[in-house]
Formats: sequence, C-alpha cells, structure tokens
Amino acid sequence: MEIKKGTGDVRTALFGGTGEVQVWNLMTERAEPFTAVLSCELAPGGSVGPHVQEHYPEIVVGLEGDGQATVNGAPRNLAAGDVVYLALGAVLALENRSTDTPLRYLIIKARP
Repeated sequence: MEIKKGTGDVRTALFGGTGEVQVWNLMTERAEPFTAVLSCELAPGGSVGPHVQEHYPEIVVGLEGDGQATVNGAPRNLAAGDVVYLALGAVLALENRSTDTPLRYLIIKARP
C-alpha cells in the first residue's frame, strides 16, 4: 500500500540516523485536533535516530516492510498493521530491517 502525493521531501540521516527518508505531508487543510499526517518511506537498511516527541503525541502506523520502532529503549515491531503510540516526551528511533525493500509508515500527530 503506497500513500504518496507529489515527490515528497527527502531527508538524509534524520536525527542522526542513516540513509534517506522520503516524507509526504498528506494534510491539505485544517483538521483539528490533528496537526500532521505524514506518509514516510525509509530506505532499505536505513534508520531514524532517537528523538523526543516535544510538541505533539503521535502514532506510527506500519504500512509495508519489516521495521523496528524503539520507544523509550523498548523495541517494537513495525510492519503492516502495527501501531505504535508515542506520548509527549517519548523517545523514538526507527530502523528498516530489510536490506532490499523500503519501510513504509504513516505518522499521525494530534494536539494533546
């Protein structure tokens, strides 16, 4: 399942990770309490470094691939259908465990 619009924004070594993440902002109008819906594609073997959820709680929804989300040091699977909740202050890191296919996921942010 691919959810994309346009070419997306390519981010390299996000939060000190490795590889590229392509990000598409799917929100085209206000939809309170949601502040962002992002479709993301993490390159094979890539990672997103640890970072704190400073402004909004969020959920990460796995769409395709074989990934791992580490929340506050605890590893969780991130594959199709997996949902990971991140409270304000939580620390998240992501890893694409596949060396040949991208990890696709949604990030949904909402006001507390």
